[in-house]
Amino acid sequence: MQNKVDVAVMIGSGVPPSLRALGQNACWVVLVNGEPRGTAFASRDEAQACRAAWQALLRLEQSGSLH
Repeated sequence: MQNKVDVAVMIGSGVPPSLRALGQNACWVVLVNGEPRGTAFASRDEAQACRAAWQALLRLEQSGSLH
């Protein structure tokens, strides 16, 4: 099965209260097969780094290296 890993932006009321309290009006989340994974990120760069980590992990799982 091919997994899809994306970064999505959340704006306004979709931003967690903890980030809104810091003045963030937008945040980024990592989606694996459409499901959110981990936390909301204050920067797109942080979310992209998490996306890359998920992609690496899923490649290892697919290759059987984690079994």
